[in-house]
Amino acid sequence: MKDMSIAGPFPFSAIVGQDEMKRAMILTAVDSGIGGVLVFGDRGTGKSTAVRGLAALLPPIEAIAGCPVNSEHITDVPDWVVLADDANVQKPTPVIDLPLGATEDRVVGALDIEKALTKGEKAFEPGLLARANRGYLYIDEVNLLEDHLVDLLLDVAQSGQNVVEREGLSIRHAARFVLVGSGNPEEGELRPQLLDRFGLSVEVESPRDIDVRIDVIRRRDAYDRDPAAFCAEWRGADADLRAKIVTARARLDEVEADDSALRDCAELCLALGSDGLRGELTLLRAARALAAFEDDTSVTRDHLRLVAPTALRHRLRRDPLDEAGSTTRVTRVVEEVLG
Repeated sequence: MKDMSIAGPFPFSAIVGQDEMKRAMILTAVDSGIGGVLVFGDRGTGKSTAVRGLAALLPPIEAIAGCPVNSEHITDVPDWVVLADDANVQKPTPVIDLPLGATEDRVVGALDIEKALTKGEKAFEPGLLARANRGYLYIDEVNLLEDHLVDLLLDVAQSGQNVVEREGLSIRHAARFVLVGSGNPEEGELRPQLLDRFGLSVEVESPRDIDVRIDVIRRRDAYDRDPAAFCAEWRGADADLRAKIVTARARLDEVEADDSALRDCAELCLALGSDGLRGELTLLRAARALAAFEDDTSVTRDHLRLVAPTALRHRLRRDPLDEAGSTTRVTRVVEEVLG
């Protein structure tokens, strides 16, 4: 077997099936304001493979050289950062892993109190949140994340700022990222407060079609035997997909959503009984991102139908009288409201 580290991760475009999961990740790449993606499902269904492939697929970002928080402009660089120069460089879109056993200091960063008190310097070692700014933060088994880290992520997700305070000293920096979480529902549910912070939710399962399973085996075997050759074979498809994402980003603001589309969003969420207005707003953003990706000029019911389960299934109130799953409930209401 050849060294896989040289070739990189399994290509995103080569993932067989799991269309909803791939589409959700693409939509957040087009519009990061949609929010994060929660991927729940069986083990071995390509959840982490898709995240790794997405990292290689995403367009690079412009950032100030040497800035640990990936600031795009010199005016955005925190005052505790010392730069060698203020040149802009291109760097890969960050996709940072947050391991379950991570300490709070590793996540938010560590402040050197002794150096600050004796030398009067803001000595700060940036954490994972700094590295994830303007990119993605990935948490595998997110439903097993410790409560204090969940609370921390909720605060940062709300404010877009990471604030570290120790002994009267305060450090802050931008921390805006797309949160991607994956997990197995059999190992525990996600806290409702964190669940609501994910813009999109996807349920994945092992393919039941024999031909699809064979295709999965064939591609994975080819990658394992010669990862460099396999990645080279799919490099063109990934490049085409990257170009579509870049084009969609550029035209996102041009996509119109008329009053009929807004009414559809509101009627869907009212019929489903989703709390607050986050459901409508996320549904609209996801539909607009899909329209931009598909090179359409306006949001249509077809776009809403396609993204409604992804945007709304995790926002439903529990109904003890309805044994249908959340996806079935959303699909049923979409058919009733949109026809």
